Amino acid sequence: MCGVAAGQNAAGAAAHDYTAARQPELLKQFEEFVAIPDVAADPAGLRRNAEFLLGQLEQRGVQAELLTAPGLPGATPPVVYGELKTPGATRTIVFYAHYDGQPVTASEWTNGAPFTPEVKVVDGEQRVYGRATGDDKAAIFAQLTALSALQAAKVGLKANIRFVWEGEEEAGSAHLEKILDAHKELIGGDVWLVCDGPVDQTRRQALIFGARGDAHVQITVYGPDRGLHSGHYGNWAPNPAMMMAQLLAGMKDVQGRVTIPHFYDGIKPLGPVEVAALKAAPRNDEMLKQEFGIGATMGGGRALLELINEPSLEVAGIAAGQTGAHATNTIVATAVANLDLRLVVGIDATVQQQRVLAYIRSQGYFVTSAEPRREELLSHAKVARVEMPAGENASRTPMDLPIAAEIIRTIESVRGKTVLLPTSGGTVPLEAMERASGAPTVSVPIANHDDNQHAANENLRLKNLWDGVETMAALMAMP
Repeated sequence: MCGVAAGQNAAGAAAHDYTAARQPELLKQFEEFVAIPDVAADPAGLRRNAEFLLGQLEQRGVQAELLTAPGLPGATPPVVYGELKTPGATRTIVFYAHYDGQPVTASEWTNGAPFTPEVKVVDGEQRVYGRATGDDKAAIFAQLTALSALQAAKVGLKANIRFVWEGEEEAGSAHLEKILDAHKELIGGDVWLVCDGPVDQTRRQALIFGARGDAHVQITVYGPDRGLHSGHYGNWAPNPAMMMAQLLAGMKDVQGRVTIPHFYDGIKPLGPVEVAALKAAPRNDEMLKQEFGIGATMGGGRALLELINEPSLEVAGIAAGQTGAHATNTIVATAVANLDLRLVVGIDATVQQQRVLAYIRSQGYFVTSAEPRREELLSHAKVARVEMPAGENASRTPMDLPIAAEIIRTIESVRGKTVLLPTSGGTVPLEAMERASGAPTVSVPIANHDDNQHAANENLRLKNLWDGVETMAALMAMP
């Protein structure tokens, strides 16, 4: 079906022919890109990625530079920027992606080497394994390859094209908006196409018109000032591990609905266009239960796509004492939990964090934002340190904008019937892009849904990469 669809779009067809004739060569180039370390703990590696991409753009005749802003820390990864001007163009399309990846623990990877790409055949399909293969170097490589394909086939562009590739998205995009604000004359456009994330679980292309926001709350609860023998002091000394379990358990009911007061207040409801799109989207819940090996889901039987459009609270991590061979009979001194709060339009990150904070206080905790002093520990029965780093709000672009209709038509001319969604479950700095550029954002993901995003053994189906090249080419040549 994809070949037929590509034949309906000259740019997509040119990209299809280009990749089909060069797959081994292109795969080698992609592996060279993935092999450059790109985690926040390695600023030199991130700089190498930026300089590599600068060269790739220049090789294709793109006016390119590395963007930063005054006052930023010296190790801040630059934004890689490129522009192709088209004579007579009345529209500018901005392509966003990020070149940084999630942190890695090499011992968790099958080959022990996250930056040594490895091609494997899984269920009859080739996949390339390595950090950032799917999230998000595939999108950048697809854009570069699409441009090469259009140039080789002499397919003319009708719009001005800009590239904005970020280097700290996985670290929270702390400096993206400041960099964009410092270069407003460069980053404006009629639309930002945000090329990040996975396609639908059915493998159909998706277009997503918004993203959840994200905020974190880290809680540390305190007991004795050192570990105590659980036989000598059990039943008497407060146990932070149990205290944390009780505190967290009170935040949600058995169906997973958050019970913190006012947690769902302020949600901006979906409009009729978004509601209709959700109704038309595939329901993949039963397939995903089989894939993930789970016998039941949260939400009282409601569909995943419905629940993604509500705020959520999940325990991202919890630590207290030891287990297994390292377990000791000890009442621990502290327990720590990190909460991941996903947000939807209408709920502010700071407000949601404050709701969690108010709940912790309501459970009898004295709360401090710093390490508690000894006198505070002695004068309160329950003490919690609560840390709330800055969060990122949700964003949603109206699905019925005229340019949205053009993007949908273009995508469907190469990928066939497309899944339209109002919200992505993941978080992308859409608000920062929109505030700085004044343009709407639409997400065009290309990675496979089962790419182990953010985990060990991240991978990309090569079919998704070649399809992505066709998709990017069609969008670049869009009128």
